Amino acid sequence: PFEPLLGIQSCVTRTDSTGKEWGVNQRVSVEEALRLYTLNGAYASFEEDSKGSIETGKLADLVVLGSDPNKVDPLGIKDIAVERTIVGGETVYGG
Repeated sequence: PFEPLLGIQSCVTRTDSTGKEWGVNQRVSVEEALRLYTLNGAYASFEEDSKGSIETGKLADLVVLGSDPNKVDPLGIKDIAVERTIVGGETVYGG
């Protein structure tokens, strides 16, 4: 299955699941990695008018995380708990 938090962690740390570093000169900040998975992802799929950010008129698809990715050890981003998932403004996981 697709694991966005693992992908975000990989962008920030540039390490694989074994701990091997790849392209460390291409590391990005947590904020940049989050944008890659939100705003930039929506733009890449021509959906920036309805997805990618929390704004009036856009789909209310988002997750609520148990910790702030900016404040955890970068190697622990993949382990942040998803507390709630909201799709179309309706809670579909958590509560």
